[in-house]
Amino acid sequence: MAYQRVREDEAEGIRAAASRRLEKQTWPAITVWMTEHGYRTTQGNEFKPDVLAGVLHHPAIAGLRETEDGELVDSGGPRIIPVEDFFAIRAMRQVNDPDKQRGDQREYLLSGPLSVCGLCGHTLGASPSNAGARGHRCPPSSPQHPGGCGKVRINADLFETYVSEHVLAELAKPEVAELIGAARDELLAQAEKLDKQVASARRRQKKLGADYAKGSGMSLAAFKTADKELTNLIRETATQARFLKQVKHVPVGDVPDLVRWWKHAPLKAKKGLVVLLLEQIAVYPAASRGSRTVDADRVALTWRQWGAAEQEPRSA
Repeated sequence: MAYQRVREDEAEGIRAAASRRLEKQTWPAITVWMTEHGYRTTQGNEFKPDVLAGVLHHPAIAGLRETEDGELVDSGGPRIIPVEDFFAIRAMRQVNDPDKQRGDQREYLLSGPLSVCGLCGHTLGASPSNAGARGHRCPPSSPQHPGGCGKVRINADLFETYVSEHVLAELAKPEVAELIGAARDELLAQAEKLDKQVASARRRQKKLGADYAKGSGMSLAAFKTADKELTNLIRETATQARFLKQVKHVPVGDVPDLVRWWKHAPLKAKKGLVVLLLEQIAVYPAASRGSRTVDADRVALTWRQWGAAEQEPRSA
């Protein structure tokens, strides 16, 4: 709750900055005004245009969060500025805005259900820092979105570098490289089964609604409970199917220089390869606040076991 508590004396400056932006003042002009009136960043520094843009373009400023599908939903957190003002400010983005210049930096290699909090098991969400640096965090629990502990945060650049090095090292093993094609087919087959489960659950949900409408004797409470369970099942199963389908972008065949390929490979191919090799990545708190160390004490890798690879367990 401490991270969600709004300090009104600081929030006043953010609201004033938002109002000035809505009046189409430039970012440099707004930051000059904030400096003159004594407003500072969380680290006590003067606001810079890109930093301020990152704050006002971040969904949390309006009590929103971004789902894995890119949809903005209510986070349950405080709203420093109205939602309509947030969307209006976002709509004013131009090609030369700081946020636009960093658009490619907002892509995440390890997003989705793959990365979880090592303390509570909740899926980590994409959460840029106040300065705009990419990051992942375990979201704090709220009535709308229960489950997270809010105690784990990690810099995305450091996290991705650590995981990428281990993925490339694993792929360099001849016994692993030989099984890539078969492993990809195996996971795509699993995704196909999940798609069939989703289709079946949707048929059951449709029949449930039809039976209730015909007066089957089912109470409204029982109908709502059953319908909610099917909705959750469909959502979770469909998400897992989409997650596994990412492996279709993995190249099959000999890649002479893995490091060179990785540097220039499209993000979807990298994501597919990570999904193919790793079943889960657990992230634990840093040893000290502000630490930039990412090692085996912070990140635990659970490798997938498929085909003949099961005969030789791979280390995390």
